[in-house]
Amino acid sequence: MLLTIIALAWPTMLEQLMQTAVQYIDTAMVGSLGTQATAAVGSTGTVNWLIGSTISAVGVGFLSYISKAQGANDQAAARRAVSQSVLITFILGIFFTIVTASLSGMIPVWMQADKSIWKMASEYFLILYLPMLPRTASIIFGTVLRSAGDTRSPMKIGLLVNLINVILNFLLIYPVREVSLFSLRFTMWGAGLGVIGAAIASAIAFTVGGILITYVLWKHPLVSPRGQRFTPDMQILRPCMKVALPNMLQRFGTSLGYVAFAAMINSLGETATAAHTIANTVESAFYIPGYGMQTAAATLAGNAYGANDNKRMKSLSAMFIPLETVLMIGSGACLFLAAPVLMKLFSTNDSVISLGAFVLRMVAVSEPFYGFSIIIEGFMMGVGRTKAPFVYNIIGMWLVRITGTFICTQLSGFGLISAWACMIAHNLLLFVLFLICYVRGVWNPLEEL
Repeated sequence: MLLTIIALAWPTMLEQLMQTAVQYIDTAMVGSLGTQATAAVGSTGTVNWLIGSTISAVGVGFLSYISKAQGANDQAAARRAVSQSVLITFILGIFFTIVTASLSGMIPVWMQADKSIWKMASEYFLILYLPMLPRTASIIFGTVLRSAGDTRSPMKIGLLVNLINVILNFLLIYPVREVSLFSLRFTMWGAGLGVIGAAIASAIAFTVGGILITYVLWKHPLVSPRGQRFTPDMQILRPCMKVALPNMLQRFGTSLGYVAFAAMINSLGETATAAHTIANTVESAFYIPGYGMQTAAATLAGNAYGANDNKRMKSLSAMFIPLETVLMIGSGACLFLAAPVLMKLFSTNDSVISLGAFVLRMVAVSEPFYGFSIIIEGFMMGVGRTKAPFVYNIIGMWLVRITGTFICTQLSGFGLISAWACMIAHNLLLFVLFLICYVRGVWNPLEEL
């Protein structure tokens, strides 16, 4: 079972690692343009979470259905579900393209970004979200492939997308310049587009990724939608949406909370915004073990549920929880030790570096607790129990993080450190709630049969 877990988890971890590496490179490249450029990109970043997590929630509905069908060896039902995922992808992709294009001018204003960066942030946001259809395909089709046990195809496409993004960043962000490579010195062409160049590079990379993952899904031997109907099939959509809707509300509610959280931080000024943006980017790399394992947990729990195998379900929890805990302790320790060095990769501003390193060391201590929550939530996604995680996350986000941050930053005049303290309190509350859920057996529907 350990080998199966690793086989499913490592491609997802590598894919997320490469995505994070590109985020690091993007942030460093944009950061070299100055604090204003970093703030312009960071000011709309939480809206990206809001949209991406809402789409991902729909993918969770299909993941639960397809992994359960695979466990029951019902390939016909799995393929019907995949055809419905194609229909939903098209609808969501078109919808979010229209919404993001229409609101691009208002997003920086709503996010309380400094007026000096409104134009830059708005243009960046518009270009980044024009290819929403291929971006939606990448998210949902990637989840569909992982639910069928194929984590390598999304990984390979993700690696290519990231490579394209980095190369185009290098060419589009900077102007024509002299470059030294070992003893060679030559003139490198560059478009000199700055932040706009970074947006164009990402948009092209997202488009390529969406096209490639659609092709892979279409040719896949197990879950190809070829020959299936693409009209609404309520027999499939109803159970998928029953799982997806609470998860969608959860992710929408928590992501909206991230937007409110970021808006309050943006109001603290450029230094706090830049430190928060960079620290968030740095921190994301250290959640990779947790979320990589969550994907494997969701898929294998769905398989066990479909096969009605309670013994396997219990064995999965006995393997995943200690493994995840060890990984996240190691991850948190590395983040704590390396925080100042990592901040220096993205900024030369001493105030930004010092503030970002401090909050990173704060959050590093809470990582093992958050890792436990991630795994239990993964089990519950796999078996279709998404209502309890919805309630837990909404309570934690709005009653602890947002209310606490509002009191600390807007009423009491405290700074970024207090906001991150509220974020850590949110993570610890999730640990307590999911621990109770696990001890009571709420996560495992086979216990009730």
